Amino acid sequence: MKRYDVIIIGAGIVGLATAYHLSRAYPKKTLLVMEKEAGVGKHQTGHNSGVIHSGIYYKPGSLKALNCREGKKSLEEFCEKFGIRFKRCGKVIVATEAAELERLQNLWERGQANGVDCEIIGPEKLREIEPHCAGLKAIHVRETGIVDYRKVCEQLVECLKDQGQEVITNAPVTGIQENAAWVSVKSQAREFNSRYVVNCGGLYSDQVARLSGRDPQVCIVPFRGEYYEVKPEKAPLCRNLIYPVPDPGFPFLGVHFTRMVSGQVECGPNAVLAFAREGYRKYHLDAGEFVRTLAYPGFLRMAFKYWAMGLGELWRSFSKAAFTKALQRLIPELRSADITPAPAGVRAQAINRDGQLLDDFAFFETARIVNVINAPSPAATASLSIGKMVVEKLAKRFY
Repeated sequence: MKRYDVIIIGAGIVGLATAYHLSRAYPKKTLLVMEKEAGVGKHQTGHNSGVIHSGIYYKPGSLKALNCREGKKSLEEFCEKFGIRFKRCGKVIVATEAAELERLQNLWERGQANGVDCEIIGPEKLREIEPHCAGLKAIHVRETGIVDYRKVCEQLVECLKDQGQEVITNAPVTGIQENAAWVSVKSQAREFNSRYVVNCGGLYSDQVARLSGRDPQVCIVPFRGEYYEVKPEKAPLCRNLIYPVPDPGFPFLGVHFTRMVSGQVECGPNAVLAFAREGYRKYHLDAGEFVRTLAYPGFLRMAFKYWAMGLGELWRSFSKAAFTKALQRLIPELRSADITPAPAGVRAQAINRDGQLLDDFAFFETARIVNVINAPSPAATASLSIGKMVVEKLAKRFY
């Protein structure tokens, strides 16, 4: 049986970025990336809207803020090096009513603290940037960008293969056994041994952690984000990216407009509880997964806290008119007939037993395993920085 120095579970962008940094920092160490799907980047990465975030939203000094800023820089350099198309297009965060102005100011101050290139603008400047957008004031974030994260994943795989490292697909992990010297990772009929393991399981990161017999004290709750696409003839209503002022009491950014690198404009997402961890369809139910979510002690506490917001998100899920009305706060000219359904995504959001949504990136570590236990947005933007941080955690174990 071949033994590896490190096995990485999960070939989303965080897992691949970790492998990339590891192979560069320690080229003589043997590395295996295991992915349960037939290809890489199939879940959160592949259903991503493609935004390269600036870091304006995150608490100064937090892992999200630090890694987003560093990761953005590294991602852009990576794309330039390998010829991956991206665009630093900028975005506007728009206050559409007086009650949002104080929050807009607070958000700008947070952006300044995080070193983000942004400014507060009035309605005239807003109209210059986004002629069809309505608002009292806005933050113009000049450095926000867009990219196809699937292309980034494909290039990361090529880099790994060029260095002689292995990426295998169709290899779901079914068991993990950690002892004093090795970690055994089982995948159906095959078994692999490694000195160390990194769990980048995304939607299943908590379950993968529990396979080793350890409780990470969190549960991943899947939230489906539903999108619409603006019809091509109406796409000029949005030049680049248009966002609302987020509610600081809710961990999602609200429905917004995103022009993607392909040129199409998507709007959304809302955020509704999914009935399966890979519940991309409205009525997709995995009874076992859903029951485990409901049975988790923190779930009902979380649901009680956010029930009103949850009902609003659910209503928009079933009512195109309600979804359109939310979008019209930003672009009043938009009509329900101007948008058509687009593929949904699912966000892996960790909650603890008290019902608190983990706001920052989080890790759960044992002697030989590093579990990336919470890495929602902006994890794609921050992936190369997160990967570097994981490698630094491993480095302390190597010596």
